[in-house]
Amino acid sequence: MDKKNLETPAVLLDLSITEENIKKFQSAANQNNKELWPMIKTHKSSEIVAIQEKYGAKGFLCGTLDECETLMLMGVKNIMYAYPVANEPNISRVLRLAKNCNFFVRLDSLESAQKINNAAERARVLVNYTVIIDSGLHRFGIKPGDLKDFTGKSAAFKNLVLKGVSTHPGHAYGCDIAAAAKEEIMVMEESGKILKESGFNPEFISSGSTPTYFYAAESDAINKLHPGNYIFMDNMQISMGCATEKDCALTVLAAVISAPRDGEFIIDAGSKCLGLDKGAHTNSSITGFGRIINHPELLIVSLSEEVGKIKSESQTNIRIGDKIEIIPNHACSAANMTSYYIGVRNGIVEKILNADMRSNSTPKNIKLD
Repeated sequence: MDKKNLETPAVLLDLSITEENIKKFQSAANQNNKELWPMIKTHKSSEIVAIQEKYGAKGFLCGTLDECETLMLMGVKNIMYAYPVANEPNISRVLRLAKNCNFFVRLDSLESAQKINNAAERARVLVNYTVIIDSGLHRFGIKPGDLKDFTGKSAAFKNLVLKGVSTHPGHAYGCDIAAAAKEEIMVMEESGKILKESGFNPEFISSGSTPTYFYAAESDAINKLHPGNYIFMDNMQISMGCATEKDCALTVLAAVISAPRDGEFIIDAGSKCLGLDKGAHTNSSITGFGRIINHPELLIVSLSEEVGKIKSESQTNIRIGDKIEIIPNHACSAANMTSYYIGVRNGIVEKILNADMRSNSTPKNIKLD
């Protein structure tokens, strides 16, 4: 089937572009003797994980415990969870993961470290962890100057195994990319040096963001890389100069369903397809709610849940019934809106890929009164 004949709205994934993005980033890792551990919160699909593994990914970074558990059940051995845990149900899930794969959690406080250690001690489990370093985003993490004190105190937790340090330079989305990458590399180089001077031989000095990826790949300071958005790319990456339209694999196919006023059109894709995101981490370079391919004269000015409003800034040839293809501002947000991707190649539908790792997609054993 030609993609033009699909019902709308439809979330499309160009398989050729996806594979090219994977190969491009994997090649940079290979050439620089680095391991690529992609962040999979972008796509949340076990089928896409398999493609990333096929091309050489050595492990995966996850944004949810659902993602971690799905990978474990797939037989993936190397799994890292990007965030700390601090409550009993989630700690129990971490312990189960630690028993069944080469699992790593990230920590930035002694309080959560102690909670995990106490539970791990009772369960007779060892839990691998990396310390989160703040490289400029100012979300999670400690400063390199506090690392020696942190590791010294956490050494008392005998069921936690320190494996290194990790960071996410997400501030690159809101400032000069080269400057953010320089800070990222400098901070991780300092952190690795502190660990080695303290007697540790860190397995992980890991970092990841799509904008700073190639800087990090070429740096001797970082040995494992965690980009996520690279597999799809999006309007945000275009606005930052990190991608072109031809690099964007994820699009939303929509139809023009109304033209209520001159120069104004309504499409059948709204916030539940495209998301309301206009940029991550203070990015302010985007106008509108998506980029319409081959129609620079059109701007998506607002979104309701199921429909969107477009205005024409100059002469346009679109009419009611026409179909348009939209690159979302933030592919990660748009991808989380769908249960599956329609995989196309050269404009022809080839297969369906399930997004089977969305939050709360895995039924839990909840006891009801």
